[in-house]
Amino acid sequence: MNLTYFTLSWAYQLHYYLCFRTHRRRHVLKDQAIVEIVKEICSRHDFHLLDYEPYPDQFRCLVSLQPQQSVAKTIQTLKTNSSREWNLLLQTQPPLWAHGYFGRSVGKVRLQAVRHYLQQQSAHHGYDRRVLPPVYRYRAESRTVLSSPHAVFDLSHHLVLGTSCRKGVFTSEVGAELVDYWLRVAAKHEFAIDQVTVVPDHIHSIVRIKPKMSIEECALSLMNNGQHFMARRYGELLVAVGLNELWQSSAYAGTCGDYTSALIKSWLSSAE
Repeated sequence: MNLTYFTLSWAYQLHYYLCFRTHRRRHVLKDQAIVEIVKEICSRHDFHLLDYEPYPDQFRCLVSLQPQQSVAKTIQTLKTNSSREWNLLLQTQPPLWAHGYFGRSVGKVRLQAVRHYLQQQSAHHGYDRRVLPPVYRYRAESRTVLSSPHAVFDLSHHLVLGTSCRKGVFTSEVGAELVDYWLRVAAKHEFAIDQVTVVPDHIHSIVRIKPKMSIEECALSLMNNGQHFMARRYGELLVAVGLNELWQSSAYAGTCGDYTSALIKSWLSSAE
């Protein structure tokens, strides 16, 4: 049984609300110049700027990122480049931005709706009618605290992984052991698994990550460690169902949170 390092193709919708303040809360953002600068930077670095609102002492925006792009790197790119271009434009020397930022995941639906969707997977696939449903559910009893210097953040993602050829591999017992192993992986790599539903041929999860980690890094960590675990612990099972690789080389990731993207866009557009 070979351990594969995946190159993933993605279906995704990754929206993040970001806010960063001027150095010492100076009221220097008095016109639309900063907007044009940020737009140009986003275009150059493949960040999709969905909406924005500049204030005299801060900049708030809603951006859509790709799975390999992290929030921390996005913020660093925006702040570093805009500060340089702003100082060149105004011929000033002081730093434009203060240390730190606020980042929050938002999505088409709220986090609670995603939690309910995961809880209903057994009924959704018809497994609840079986005497012994091949389903395993996990939900963290307490919220794992994630922290990062100079950042306030909450980055939740709905992540879906499917087995190769959608072969039915997981039972409730296998799912429980895999999730237990993944929890140790998450602790080692400093991300959090809040909820998981395992059905025979795919797994839904809600994961939270630090700003320095992209959702692609998180998914690859779960997939590669999951394949390692299954090959070592259940190699005969994989051979029996005809799988040399556990996962299909595609995944879905969607951000979710307490607020929807539509609500954030409406709020930014109506800000005075």
